[in-house]
Amino acid sequence: MLDTRFEQGKRFFESWQAWRTDPQRSRLLHYVALTQASPTGPELSGGAGKDPALILLAQVLASQWFGLQPGFHRFLLDQGQVVLTLCVGDTLGLLRQQQFEADTVALHVPEADADALWTIKALARCCRRGTGLVVRAPTADALSTAGRHLSQCGFDIKTPAVSSASPAPATLEASFNPHWALKNTRQNAMATAFPPGTCAVIGAGLAGASVAAALARRGWQVTVLDRAEAPAAGASGLPVGLVVPHVSADDCALSRLSRSGVRLMLQQARSLLVAGQDWAPTGVLERDIGNKHITTQDIWHPQAAWLKPAQLVRAWLSQPGITFMGKAEVAQLRQRDGAWELLDAHGQVLCCAGRVVLANACGAATLLQRLELDKPQRAPDLARLPAIHGMRGLLSWAMHDDTGKAVFPPHPVNGSGSMVPRVPMEGGTAWFMGSSYQPDSQPERPDQDNHLRNWQHLQPLLPELAQQLQQRFESGALHSWKNTRCITTDRLPAVGPLETSDAPGLWICAGLGSRGLSFSVLCADLLAARWGAEPWPVEASLAKALNALRH
Repeated sequence: MLDTRFEQGKRFFESWQAWRTDPQRSRLLHYVALTQASPTGPELSGGAGKDPALILLAQVLASQWFGLQPGFHRFLLDQGQVVLTLCVGDTLGLLRQQQFEADTVALHVPEADADALWTIKALARCCRRGTGLVVRAPTADALSTAGRHLSQCGFDIKTPAVSSASPAPATLEASFNPHWALKNTRQNAMATAFPPGTCAVIGAGLAGASVAAALARRGWQVTVLDRAEAPAAGASGLPVGLVVPHVSADDCALSRLSRSGVRLMLQQARSLLVAGQDWAPTGVLERDIGNKHITTQDIWHPQAAWLKPAQLVRAWLSQPGITFMGKAEVAQLRQRDGAWELLDAHGQVLCCAGRVVLANACGAATLLQRLELDKPQRAPDLARLPAIHGMRGLLSWAMHDDTGKAVFPPHPVNGSGSMVPRVPMEGGTAWFMGSSYQPDSQPERPDQDNHLRNWQHLQPLLPELAQQLQQRFESGALHSWKNTRCITTDRLPAVGPLETSDAPGLWICAGLGSRGLSFSVLCADLLAARWGAEPWPVEASLAKALNALRH
């Protein structure tokens, strides 16, 4: 459903409630709403009127109503079965950023609009043949002008409805039925949705588990394979990480994408994890070290949190429709009879599925190299994938009982590495500082060297605490956790098909680097939306930066 004027959200709440009470409702309800300026929290609550059911829905949405800057904002509601994409900005520009075809449209026509014809042309690109349209206008003249533009752009006008408040027509109905052949001009959009079937996801970390959960919600039967015995055995086994947006002076693509990703991750944490145990919405203070911000002041992120990634991975993989296979190392991919076979090192078939998603970090490169040897014709496509490599990291930590009189901040602090001061662990509460960085192409540094590097990062971050903990770091009397992250050359994830065809069966979601908690839900939602020809979670121009074959 596409609504060009969100106002206070009344039509959305009514649609949501109607979907809830419909015994034959669709698996998912997607509602895309445009607004030039987002309503405030109180205005949102006012949109529910006096209907108790709608008031309840408004309260659910209001709890996530923050940081609505110009751009797209995704809300996953009702266990992810109701999806609201709120688009803030100029109507014409927002329509041009859409990558889906609506089933129904609610079009608001302003009294005077110099871009009215262009707006309706952009709207037509969001319609399929048969899309229903309800047009609302403040005056009969505005409605008449809109009717002419609609007819010109391929809409069949039905008998205008008559407003009960005025003898002049206030609304009309139409359907999209142009007399010319339709062409799909959208870049990187599926012409038609993939019907839910079987999918194999390689890798059971944040990337793989989030993809599996997003697809399972849409009816896919997903098998997640990992070479380890249990999920989150790699970099996603990090004891604790921060969910915090990236900040830059120029508000680059990384910053804008991370804001979208953080919103989605916080929604998942609230619905799937135990607050205070698996995660906590503490907020995060970001110190401006290196003058990367617009100002030299520290930034307080109220909508930020610490989170235990492995807990979230397990929660995702426990959802219906997902099967986990441990000790299943995929050594080769083979396409046969329209399906994919995943083979182990001995050539035995581990799994067979209609589609495959590589979410096994740097292990994806090894599989693709083998695939290219077997199928050289894939080389031109795979050459467009950004190079990925590993970055080692070590996290220093200790229990608070062992720290003496050191005074820790009341909340996590980020900037030069990050300090997470209080995380419940078995046997007490711990603090974490890290993490070090080292390319995996270099000889691995000793753990003590990495502990000292973490302490050096702590000095500009929290000077007094660094002084209090200096002896502890120098003595090496610390616990450590270490693993290797997977990063791309441009530090943005690679998400999308690995072949240029109308129905690509091989996809990738990898290269999340040290921002897996910021990017995993966003990347999974984007991938699943593309499979279902659904609305995208971010603007098309912004999603382009994540394309797997982007070179």
